[in-house]
Amino acid sequence: MPTKTLQIPTADGQADAFAAFPDQGGRHPGVLMYPDGFGIRPVLREMACDLAGHGYYVLVPNFFYRHGPAPVIELPQHIGEEARPAVFAQLMPLIEAHTTERVLRDADAYLRFLTTRPEVSAGPVAVTGYCIGGLLATRTAAAHPGQVAALAGFHAPVGAAGPDSLHRITAQIHFGHAETDLTPEALGELNQALDAAGADYTSEIYPGTVHGFTMSDTDAFNPAARQLHWDRLLLLLGRALANG
Repeated sequence: MPTKTLQIPTADGQADAFAAFPDQGGRHPGVLMYPDGFGIRPVLREMACDLAGHGYYVLVPNFFYRHGPAPVIELPQHIGEEARPAVFAQLMPLIEAHTTERVLRDADAYLRFLTTRPEVSAGPVAVTGYCIGGLLATRTAAAHPGQVAALAGFHAPVGAAGPDSLHRITAQIHFGHAETDLTPEALGELNQALDAAGADYTSEIYPGTVHGFTMSDTDAFNPAARQLHWDRLLLLLGRALANG
């Protein structure tokens, strides 16, 4: 699987990024994949390669690039519960500094870069993300309704984007929620907002999951739920993008 480490020009500097794409050459639909708050690391590279194997050019930006290249902080090989407090003590100031204004400026740059890659086919793209990355994906889709045809977010606080953002999204949507992140009542409220926005969506709680269930380098990892996430994501991309 061909991969590259790239530099994306942004309004505030250069964002390092990881890209994976099919090895048969040609041009492929583009997918912007936002990582979780832990950032680009082996598990995200693996997931990008897995998705690229299905016929997509996958770009994973380091959205904390203003604080340095990935990994921005030192991470243990396995991010267990014992390590999380110290890790989050370092991450929270970075997350809090990543304002909506920064998110939208960066989204412009990421999509401009993605859509001008010689390996990426013409036409709309998809955005997907994990944890905070799912919120960034949602904000990106809201800001670029004519360009983003598919939006997915997993164990992500997508509701924080707000009803106004949801109303601007024209992409087909899938949200896969962790059981510990969202009560059935909160899911109902989110889905009502999506209904009110006229969204074409699926939004569901993945049973037996905790926050971070897709990430194999954490204690939250749930293999069955990650497979469900792939099933849902590939179905969404197959419907929304002209693959191949």
